[in-house]
Amino acid sequence: MSHDLTVERLLDSTPEVAFDAFVDPDAQHDLYADAPDWIVESACDLRVGGRWTITFGAPGKEPARETNVFEQVERPRRLVFRSTMKMPDGSNVHTHVQVSFDPVDGMTRIRIVQRGFSGPEVRDRFESGWRSIVERLASALTRVSAGGLGPVAEPEVR
Repeated sequence: MSHDLTVERLLDSTPEVAFDAFVDPDAQHDLYADAPDWIVESACDLRVGGRWTITFGAPGKEPARETNVFEQVERPRRLVFRSTMKMPDGSNVHTHVQVSFDPVDGMTRIRIVQRGFSGPEVRDRFESGWRSIVERLASALTRVSAGGLGPVAEPEVR
């Protein structure tokens, strides 16, 4: 039996800006760091078959490493990728992720669906992580729209 998760939120942004911020390697520290001193490294080859890697964790501890392979890239509306998360304990979690960015009344609804969890405990930890990432994305986009951050660079698409 597969245990799936869905996380949705309205973002005060256009789909283009939200999509670009979501995949921007330079923005990943803001999205993944649970504390200011966390180490976050990211690289994104935004194309079908391309890899997106994110390594994150507290200094002095074994980090988590997420490796994603894109199956669909439809900027600015949709991403589909296979994900392998190597946990700090050495275990791996293999899932399938769909992320959509839909315009809604001048805003954007981000919807993340992740499938293939082996049990509810693992799913619930990932859901908590996604909710935190989406909240941080919303905060970053609010700062961008208020002029508090520079514009988010459009990722290179090959």
